[in-house]
Amino acid sequence: MQNKIDEIIIHMSHSHQQMARVLEAERHMAVRMSQIIHDLPDSDPEFDGVSGIIESSGQINKNIVAYLGGIADLEEALAETLNHVVKELGINEEE
Repeated sequence: MQNKIDEIIIHMSHSHQQMARVLEAERHMAVRMSQIIHDLPDSDPEFDGVSGIIESSGQINKNIVAYLGGIADLEEALAETLNHVVKELGINEEE
């Protein structure tokens, strides 16, 4: 039974590593987007007027929200996994 638990933990660990890699890539994208925004001129940018600026800002906000949502999903998955592992270890200790 302990071997099965170990295999499950190893599998979940690999899964979480992959999720963390995806989130890291999204983080780099968000950082790069903020660098681009920082480099834009403050006066008279060419974004097809105010509507273009609003659209671009909306896209940036969507990327940031997606990144933060990904972090929240990762934390939730980690908490759920740890909850299952702790329960399983508690059952094994009772046996």
